[in-house]
Amino acid sequence: MQYIAHIRVSDREIQTVEKHLLEVKELAESYGEKIGVKHIAGLAGMLHDFGKFTNEFRTYILEAVNNPEAPPKRGSVDHSTAGGKLLYVMFHEKNIKEFTGKLAEIVGNAIISHHSYLKDFLNPSLESDYLLRVSEKKLAEFETSKESFFTYVMSEPDFIDYVEQAAEELKAFMKKEPSKSSEYKYMFLTKMIFSALIDADRTNTRLFEENKPFDPQENHDLLFQTYYDRLMSKIESFQQHENANSPINLLRSEMSEQCDRFAEKPSGIYTLSIPTGGGKTLASLRYALKHAQKYHKKHIIYVVPYTTIIEQNAEEVRKILQEDENILEHHSNVIDDDHDNDENQDGFMNSKQKLKLAKDNWDSPIIFTTMVQFLNVFYAKGSRNIRRLHNLTESVIIFDEVQKVPIPCVSLFNDALNFLKEYGQSSIVLCTATQPALDFVEHKLEVNTDAEMIDRIDHVIDAFKRVDIVDMATEQTFSNERLTDFIIEKIDEVQSLLVILNTKSVVKDLYEKLKESIDITVYHLSTSMCAAHRNSILGEVREQLEVGNKVICVSTQLIEAGVDVSFECVIRSLAGLDSIAQAAGRCNRHGEMGIRSVYIIDHEEENLSRLKEIAKGKQVAKQIFIDLKRDDSSHGGHILSKKAMDRYFQEYYTELADDLNYFVPQVGKEMTTLLMEPRHMNSYRQAYIHKNGQKKDIPLFILNSYGTAAEHFQVIDSMTTSVIVPYGKGKEIIAELNGNYSLEDLRTMLKKVQQYTVNLFNYEKELLIKNSGLVSYMDGKILALKEGAYSTEFGLDTSNESSLTDAIF
Repeated sequence: MQYIAHIRVSDREIQTVEKHLLEVKELAESYGEKIGVKHIAGLAGMLHDFGKFTNEFRTYILEAVNNPEAPPKRGSVDHSTAGGKLLYVMFHEKNIKEFTGKLAEIVGNAIISHHSYLKDFLNPSLESDYLLRVSEKKLAEFETSKESFFTYVMSEPDFIDYVEQAAEELKAFMKKEPSKSSEYKYMFLTKMIFSALIDADRTNTRLFEENKPFDPQENHDLLFQTYYDRLMSKIESFQQHENANSPINLLRSEMSEQCDRFAEKPSGIYTLSIPTGGGKTLASLRYALKHAQKYHKKHIIYVVPYTTIIEQNAEEVRKILQEDENILEHHSNVIDDDHDNDENQDGFMNSKQKLKLAKDNWDSPIIFTTMVQFLNVFYAKGSRNIRRLHNLTESVIIFDEVQKVPIPCVSLFNDALNFLKEYGQSSIVLCTATQPALDFVEHKLEVNTDAEMIDRIDHVIDAFKRVDIVDMATEQTFSNERLTDFIIEKIDEVQSLLVILNTKSVVKDLYEKLKESIDITVYHLSTSMCAAHRNSILGEVREQLEVGNKVICVSTQLIEAGVDVSFECVIRSLAGLDSIAQAAGRCNRHGEMGIRSVYIIDHEEENLSRLKEIAKGKQVAKQIFIDLKRDDSSHGGHILSKKAMDRYFQEYYTELADDLNYFVPQVGKEMTTLLMEPRHMNSYRQAYIHKNGQKKDIPLFILNSYGTAAEHFQVIDSMTTSVIVPYGKGKEIIAELNGNYSLEDLRTMLKKVQQYTVNLFNYEKELLIKNSGLVSYMDGKILALKEGAYSTEFGLDTSNESSLTDAIF
């Protein structure tokens, strides 16, 4: 009998189960080989759809294809349990050997989870979601599946031999890095295998559906050499510029050359502490391209704190490298599949399956993404995020403004980077003017010795001095009314002024007050606007600055991280020293105006009750300002010295020490505990033994709660939903969503839509639903704003009344 894995929509061609399993195995092996676990990943690939060797699944898929309007009921056939069950029955039920037993758990969990997310080995209810599937669930045609597998895919002796090879890989993997706990290694290996399986399965299914052959990922050494040559040509052209020999440009050039020399060093975790305006993007790109060639890296990945600066940085790199196709921008997940278990839809094509299979795996040579997306790859629920994990290995990963790692995620971030360094052969660059003390915390980042790429940092900081930081925050406070008067006074003295405040509501209120009070062009920027909208406004601002018109810009902190813009004067609401340094970087950026002033104020109308990190940073920074007022030689003599910055981050992390491990209030545990707590300390295990009698231990090697951890993980405090906005080309994309797309068309659309999205907090989403401001597409998997829910002046409008307002304006 011919067992069916998939049926192609276009011509009803059948992909047999054995063909699918062997092709996914081969793909998964290539992904796993990158960290020395070829057979472990291959084992997951060849067993993941083992449960399709049944009459039940064959009948189910034929019925689904022949009756698309009334497919079989949800969950009617379970085909993902069988592969995990086979490993459990053969290598875990009796005569258990350590490494084949552990292998059954790691690979089995990936297999049974490949339509949802990794299961808990032991959950808060003291049950094993893993054992409930592989041990207790009865499968009527299990023996039939087993016989077919050993007949069509791999003989039983060869299979046992293959498992033994996988067990040897596991043994070698566990021997590495003796300082790391077994649970740390289990967790990251399981996630890596899960990533390899998800991507291999989806890639093979997509290629079958598109009727295309597999095109193996090419070696990018020649491509990176070409890019490096283009970059060097650009750098040489800078040296012919009339201002090339200015002190700042000479210093930029020297730091760029230091990065080039540093690229000869082996992979590791390094720091690049170029001051704001020092040319970090090009210097880090120079390092990355040279290092990638020398050490055969497959990707260069830029991770930035906000979606705001992806477009700008990517565009700068595109122009220099004269490249578009090989540079991917990934702002956010437009598709909501966090809660999906789509097992009941596998094998035939519908809109949800198209969205699932769309190429979204970060296999481009150069990738720009955000810190949120990076952390989601490792820790968020759903299969779309983790699919990308294996492509973070053998890469150069540059973290721009790394000090913006959210406080609850510091330990998780450090653990992920340590894994990529130790096991993933990735080279990691922490790129910022204000290096955070990530090696000062409990789960410390294992930065290489002699990690700094730039020589004599304090000298460089002094040489880059372009502003005076004026303390107006330690002895007084400002309201928006008083601030408006201060701005009116200052704009008489200067041509351009930037105001950066800590909350969107205060920014909006100040903007409206200034518009009423002053006859000068005022601009407003906030994260309520999509990236394309913000970039359009920034373009207008730059034009005004270039021609020397009077201009005021009022913004949230989004303008601080990497936005290449230079004002004559900056006013910054008191926040952490890193934010103050970034704000200073938007003032007199190229030193073209001598020394200019950055005024630090304490804004009394900002409500920071939900912004704990900003409030704590403000508190620590204020104390350093007070110390300097009392003794101007303390903390290195100025607020932005390396000594002041080190002191700031150490105190900041000490103040927030209880928050660094991502506490999950719903279960009363830290995320690091759920994911990596050692077996002998595991409180769920202790409670299980107490409940079931002192001599009854749970029959598992691994006990951690991967599913529960992912269920409660979100990088920012409030869960957000990405929606498409009717701004610019966003309107066209929304209009096209009702069409019938091929997978290739869908991939192109999802890439294009990134600049036309905003992220909604839950309360904003609820207000939009209440005010009829949202519309859903593709069975509810993609959301878009209606016209009235987006303002050309302020962006998101939860009242859904902007069409009328904009028309009046």
